[in-house]
Amino acid sequence: MLGRTYEAEVCSAARTLELVGERWSLLILRDALYRGTTRFADFQRDLGLASNILAKRLEGFVAAGLMEQRRYSERPEHHEYLLTDKGRELQAVIIALTTWGDRWAAPKGPPILYEHAGCGGAIHTHLRCSTCGDVEADAAVGARRGPGMPS
Repeated sequence: MLGRTYEAEVCSAARTLELVGERWSLLILRDALYRGTTRFADFQRDLGLASNILAKRLEGFVAAGLMEQRRYSERPEHHEYLLTDKGRELQAVIIALTTWGDRWAAPKGPPILYEHAGCGGAIHTHLRCSTCGDVEADAAVGARRGPGMPS
């Protein structure tokens, strides 16, 4: 059984969970990505989470390089939290989780539809093989040692 951290795991998925695996983390990122939320008070109001939890998550995102903190008011001092390129790249993760949830956890259908802002087309995620193209979700996918695996 995994403990509270994944330090002993030599796995990029486990390392990613260290940064964004807590449920509030993904909801904060979702709101930053799709609602344009940047301010502490707006995250807190929209998500309804305790200020200490929000502060800890935002501090962690800044430390991990997922967000950067910028002051927008001197008196009182207030900051906004802006996604970095590293943080914006989690967009595919949010969409993949949402797609799964739409299929398996949304009995009345998708509550949110993601679309390309440029043309309005629906956004989808899918597996793709570099040799033969698209891979069906139920296809067998293997795993092998990569260059980052210790000997």
